Amino acid sequence: MRTWPSPDVLVWQPFKFMVTFPDETMSLTSSGSIPLPKGEEVVVLHGYLGSTASLSKKLLFVQLIGKDRTHSIQIVSSAKTFKDGDASAHETIKKLPMHTPVVVRGLLRGRKQQPEQDSGEIEKIKHVEVDLLSIQALNEFPSDIIATPDTLFGPEQRHLQLRLEVDLRKALSFRSKVGLTLRSKLDDLGFVDIETPLLFKSTPEGAREFIVPTRRKGFAYALPQSPQQFKQILMGSGIPKYYQFARCFRDEDLRADRQPEFTQLDLEMSFAGAEQVMYIIEELIRSIWLQHLNVRLPEEFPRMSYEKAMSEYGSDKPDTRLNTMLSRLDYVLPDDLTAKITSLQCPIIEAFVLRFDSSPSNDPHITRKFIGSFLDSPDGTPFMANPDGGPGVFVIDSQKPLQGLQALGFEAAEHIEDMYEIEDGDLLIMQARVNRPFSGGSTALGNLRLALHAAAVRQGFIKPPIGFAPLWITDFPLFSPTSDSEPGQGGSAGLAATHHPFTSPKTARDVDMLLLDPSKVIGDHYDLVINGIEMGGGSRRIHNAELQALIMRDVLKMRAERLTDFSHLLEVLRAGCPPHAGIALGFDRLIALMLGKSSVRDVIAFPKTGKGEDPLVKSPGPLSEAILKTYHLQKSPSAESLTES
Repeated sequence: MRTWPSPDVLVWQPFKFMVTFPDETMSLTSSGSIPLPKGEEVVVLHGYLGSTASLSKKLLFVQLIGKDRTHSIQIVSSAKTFKDGDASAHETIKKLPMHTPVVVRGLLRGRKQQPEQDSGEIEKIKHVEVDLLSIQALNEFPSDIIATPDTLFGPEQRHLQLRLEVDLRKALSFRSKVGLTLRSKLDDLGFVDIETPLLFKSTPEGAREFIVPTRRKGFAYALPQSPQQFKQILMGSGIPKYYQFARCFRDEDLRADRQPEFTQLDLEMSFAGAEQVMYIIEELIRSIWLQHLNVRLPEEFPRMSYEKAMSEYGSDKPDTRLNTMLSRLDYVLPDDLTAKITSLQCPIIEAFVLRFDSSPSNDPHITRKFIGSFLDSPDGTPFMANPDGGPGVFVIDSQKPLQGLQALGFEAAEHIEDMYEIEDGDLLIMQARVNRPFSGGSTALGNLRLALHAAAVRQGFIKPPIGFAPLWITDFPLFSPTSDSEPGQGGSAGLAATHHPFTSPKTARDVDMLLLDPSKVIGDHYDLVINGIEMGGGSRRIHNAELQALIMRDVLKMRAERLTDFSHLLEVLRAGCPPHAGIALGFDRLIALMLGKSSVRDVIAFPKTGKGEDPLVKSPGPLSEAILKTYHLQKSPSAESLTES
């Protein structure tokens, strides 16, 4: 880490000449915004010094890059002194390094356009140029930082990534414009932008929280996982339509599409249900796709039940652009083959066929090499280590008995031939799973389907899917079994709310089933999925205090003190709260999807790493003994050892 010793007085003296500088008279925002001058016109420009071409000691051409780094203009510097010019300007600009922020004063004049090539990132303004009169450096780019077009800066130099990588700046600009469109559209629809507190309290909604200690011993705030409870309070407060771009915080294990702090487009409507919310969201999504991507999405997004999605795609966020779908085969497989695939008793066995669409697509040898390489790779390891049994793999080969399906027996092979209309080179994958209702977000076979498809795309055997496929997933189970990784609301029933504990049962029958068999209750919950990515989820909420208390106390069996954590919400519901429904869209993911980015880090100005750290500002940081004392904290032995290491 760089240290900053007390500077010599001569080092900081030049700052005196950087404190004040003239306003610009012309911005380098586009070629069309700069007309040809009719006579001698003195202009003042702000920007960064770019590339330099030196024709001689007395003549220099320098590109001045505009403040937003989208356009540049040629500065002509010569030893010749102009009227009202600075005699030292030529020597000054020769000494200044690239990327230095400057103020340039010069004579604007037309130039003969040359067949110059743009860099692709910065557009050159070619019909005018500027004769240098004076130049003022506003800082200086240090010589120890190497910044060339090929330089790759690490996350600890995020400021240089943002300054010099055009894609990052374009992504942030695009994000801003999409946000503006959504705000305008929601305003037109009568929604009110209302901020809710960031300093909340700990309540068991499902995810781990970030805790903010206070100087009051034993008390702490929690950063909100979402504004869920506050927006329900707003519904009970008589606000008919609410929205905000909300900052949310969850202490989760990070993936490419997850950050510990993220932005949601959050909205809620009173006297409304699922249909009204889905209608609004479809209108918003169609609007931004058309305005910012020039893509028309369907007038009505298709819908699919959770059960169907898990059965046919092995995922609750299916990418319906992929042709491969799952089918059950256990009822046609011989018992001896089932025993070879899995040790499970009475399992469900599902399968899919992967077909290459690029030449040579019908060569069984190519397919065998592909699947063998995949299963031997780190990507294949989790599937081979599946405790329910590894995948059954068959390559269709007409040169072999029963086209390579001899292990299945004649009846099963014939059934598969008819079901899939198999061809040489097709890859048949089978996988066993426990025979019980679906829970969670995916099955092992669903994950393998996606992994194999991605590998085939990378190797050129399958063309990448194109376009956008929006889809609503509905009819989720209201409750799911808890696990060590998903403790839910901490109740003792072995169940957790699939979405959150405020989701309403879908029908009157589902209300009746709450105490009879809660595992069979369907929630009025809906997820928006586009191209296999969950864009957001919402639900109709419970607006009755007695029903909300019953679910927490008698179904989830939450402890009395945890139930007390929600007393504020129960009191709001008790005071005649109207029916209401809403949704939260992951804004970071939405922008990443629209721009075709694989990670939300590419659309966030200052993202965290996979360890939840910001390498630029070095957060999170260690706490001093004084701070620990102020907030009544002490380090655990494990924390001490981590600090020392």
